[in-house]
Amino acid sequence: MSANENPSTSGAAEYDVVVIGGAAAGLSGALALVRARRSVAVVDAGDPRNAPAAHVHNYLGREGAAPGELYKVGRGEVAGYGGTLIAGEVSTVTRNPDGRFDVRLDDGRLLRARRVLASSGARDVLPDVAGLAEHWGTGVLHCPYCHGWEVQDQAIGILATDLGASVHQALLWRQWSDDVVLFLNGCGEPDHDQAGQLAARGIRVVNGKVAAVEGGPQLSGVRLDSGELVPRQAVVVFSRLSARAGYLADLGITPEEQFMGDLSIGTAVAADPMGATTVPGVYAAGNLVMPMMQVIGAAAAGLAAGAAINGDLMAEDTAAAVAAVRK
Repeated sequence: MSANENPSTSGAAEYDVVVIGGAAAGLSGALALVRARRSVAVVDAGDPRNAPAAHVHNYLGREGAAPGELYKVGRGEVAGYGGTLIAGEVSTVTRNPDGRFDVRLDDGRLLRARRVLASSGARDVLPDVAGLAEHWGTGVLHCPYCHGWEVQDQAIGILATDLGASVHQALLWRQWSDDVVLFLNGCGEPDHDQAGQLAARGIRVVNGKVAAVEGGPQLSGVRLDSGELVPRQAVVVFSRLSARAGYLADLGITPEEQFMGDLSIGTAVAADPMGATTVPGVYAAGNLVMPMMQVIGAAAAGLAAGAAINGDLMAEDTAAAVAAVRK
C-alpha cells in the first residue's frame, strides 16, 4: 500500500493513483481506492470551494457539519487504510512514454501514478461589486438549498446579473422569506409575465445600479449608485464557476463553457458518468466536472470514479498477468 519512495526525496514517489484535490470528491474516490488495496496519494492545496461556509447541508448523516471537520474526518479515514496525504498544489500533469503520469507539485516534488483522479473543484467568480467578497459565504449567498433555512424570514436581496436567472432566484428564495427584494442592477426590466409573477409573490423590484453591499461583521444593506441604502440581512448573487484545471493543460484537457439554457454558468472539464475524461487514465469528479454539484453529489461522483479507476487498473493488471504467463 505504501509508495515506493517518500515524496520529499529527489526521486518520484510511485502510486497506483494520485488524487488531486482533498475535498468531498477526491477523498471519497481515494477512500474507495485504498479500500481496494490500491496505493493512493491525495494532494490537497487546502482551499476547498466551501471553505467560507460555516456548515455543510443536505449531506445525509452529516447535516450541519463544518466543511473543515468533514474533510478532516475524511482524511483520517483515507490515512487509516494506508493512503498518503500530501499538502501542496499540483502545477502540471504529463504522460510518460511508459503510459504512467508525472504529477509535479509547485514546490518541485514529483509523484508518479498509473492513474490520475482530478478533483480540484471550481472557484466562484463574483460580480464586481464592493463588499461581496468580504461577506461571501456568510451574508452573501448563492444556493437556497445550502443556505435558505439559515436565513429564513430574514430580509433577502437578489442582486441581478442576468435578468432571467435573477427573476428565477427571487421566486425561489421567496420560499424561505416573504421579504425579498430584486435589485435589477441595470440588467433590464421584467417583461409582463415576469412582472406579474414577482408581484403575485410580493417581491419588490428596485431599479438602479448597485454600488456595494455594506455592513460589518454582519451584512446590513445594499447601497445603490443613487446613495440610497436598502436594508438587507442577506444578499443572493449568481456566481460563475471557474474550473481549477490549469495543471491538466499539458494533457490536452481544457475546461469547456457550461450553460443553463442560454446562460453561461462557468467552465468545467468533460467526463463521462464514471469520471473518465478524453485522456485514457485520467478521471475527473466533483465541481471540476459539474459546477453546481453539492457536496453529497461530489462525494458520490468521487466514489463512482474511484470504482471505475480500480476496474481500469484490474483490467491492466490482468492483461499483464496473462502476458507474463504466455511469455
